[in-house]
Amino acid sequence: MISLNLCTDQLLLLLADPSTIVGLSQLASDCANAPMCEKARSYPAFRTNTETILSLKPDLVVTGTSTMPVTLLAAKSVGTRLEMFAPAQSLADIPASIRRMAKLLGVPERGEILVQAFDERLARLSLPLSPDAPEAVIYAANGFVTGAHSLPDDVLHHAGFRNFATSVGRKRRQAISLEKLIAAQPDLLILDRSGQGTSQAQALLDNHALESAFRGMHRINIPASLWLCGLPQTLDALEELSKARKMIQEDGK
Repeated sequence: MISLNLCTDQLLLLLADPSTIVGLSQLASDCANAPMCEKARSYPAFRTNTETILSLKPDLVVTGTSTMPVTLLAAKSVGTRLEMFAPAQSLADIPASIRRMAKLLGVPERGEILVQAFDERLARLSLPLSPDAPEAVIYAANGFVTGAHSLPDDVLHHAGFRNFATSVGRKRRQAISLEKLIAAQPDLLILDRSGQGTSQAQALLDNHALESAFRGMHRINIPASLWLCGLPQTLDALEELSKARKMIQEDGK
């Protein structure tokens, strides 16, 4: 079997017998995006295109719902089964994806073990969300913030934070000026470093005014790889945010 999508790469690595994996997408070994990047480097990396399917003719291809129609046609033409997974929009979506992949791979019991561990850890880490809960903002290169109806937004809520982006009308991933962010002063700044580099866009995250405005417990780094895909590792982000929420709450007493 082959995966042609970053998120299905991770699910395969979690659940599949190593000998059954023919290859993964090229993003699988990118540690800025993939939490299981080191493990992925044991497998060939393929481009997400029709040539990969036509040349290898795998029994099963797993990929995302944004796959190009021509790739779907290529799979059909060589008799390859193609299964598409939608991106997780909430923590509640993760168990279903794990179960579905485990069933496809013929290891449903393996999936149930992961789901049980996920559910138990989620219950331990989740904090109540009140109307006057502190606000957190996920701030990325070029000043982009993450809005509602997204996996990171749901993680914030489970950690007991309101999403600052939605309170200022940013319903999706949109930009907000540095000046407006500093003036509003949300309780927690979450830096998203998925595009690490030395570009001007990334340099915004190290702006001196931003550093001065958000210090100590009011500033945290969360690797974007933890919530680009819905995975058990996403709870690592929730754990860090729940710790930050408790610290801010204690500080406010």
